[in-house]
Amino acid sequence: MSIKHPIIAVTGSSGAGTTSVKRTFEQIFRREGVRAAYVEGDAFHRYNRVEMRERMAEEAKKGNAHYSHFSPETNLFEELEALFESYGRCGRGRLRHYVHDAEEAKLYGAEPGCFTAWEDVEPDTELLFYEGLHGAVVTDKVNVARHVDLKIGVVPVINLEWIQKLHRDRATRGYSTETVTDTILRRMPDYVHYICPQFTETDINFQRAPTVDTSNPFVARWIPTPDESIVVIRFRNPRGIDFSYLLSMLQGSWMSRANSIVIPGNKMDLAMQLILTPMILKIVERKRRAMA
Repeated sequence: MSIKHPIIAVTGSSGAGTTSVKRTFEQIFRREGVRAAYVEGDAFHRYNRVEMRERMAEEAKKGNAHYSHFSPETNLFEELEALFESYGRCGRGRLRHYVHDAEEAKLYGAEPGCFTAWEDVEPDTELLFYEGLHGAVVTDKVNVARHVDLKIGVVPVINLEWIQKLHRDRATRGYSTETVTDTILRRMPDYVHYICPQFTETDINFQRAPTVDTSNPFVARWIPTPDESIVVIRFRNPRGIDFSYLLSMLQGSWMSRANSIVIPGNKMDLAMQLILTPMILKIVERKRRAMA
């Protein structure tokens, strides 16, 4: 971890809501005048969209039914750790972008499903912000988590996560329920081995749970709304957290453990603003003092 060149990582599984959390961070950065370099986890996939489909087909022929975007084989974990190490040491590093759609293709000048060329992190940033699948990943070869100053986990309970993925992939990608179900099953071993363990490395976890019946996520007709959810916020180290203040500001909240607070689902954005703003300001002020 670095005082002069801090790193913040938001990590979660696919469809968990990390992109929404990224927007909250962007609001805080903009409001507080913090210059951030942004890194998307998709940029560190090993294969582009077409290559990944080809690799999946090849692996399926070999009898491997669990080849997924979650594993070390399909990601550049070493390059991601190198970026974090380099940025933490000197505020520099190499990154690229993954082009998701036609709109991003116009922005980056590359085809959808492809990567841009590698480039240097923009100069004079005050922190690096990562959002993706592997911001706190640890394997026998890499330890990305050790380089990060503030690690945020965002993960819904599993049934809710599946419902969100089913609805998103059917609505935006035109997939059938059967196709999305196959994807969930294919990813499960890597989810267990490479996604879940990250949430023991994180400093704060935001876990959304529905308060309506999601017993069979594969036939759910809609995604539970924030008003139909609660969010469990767990602090790895609760020392210094003013729980009394949070309970007073977040109506309907309560503490479930000495390091956990439960809030209504529609208060998640406010909770993140209240919890994360002072943490970010502390990191940035410490950096500015060190650079003065």
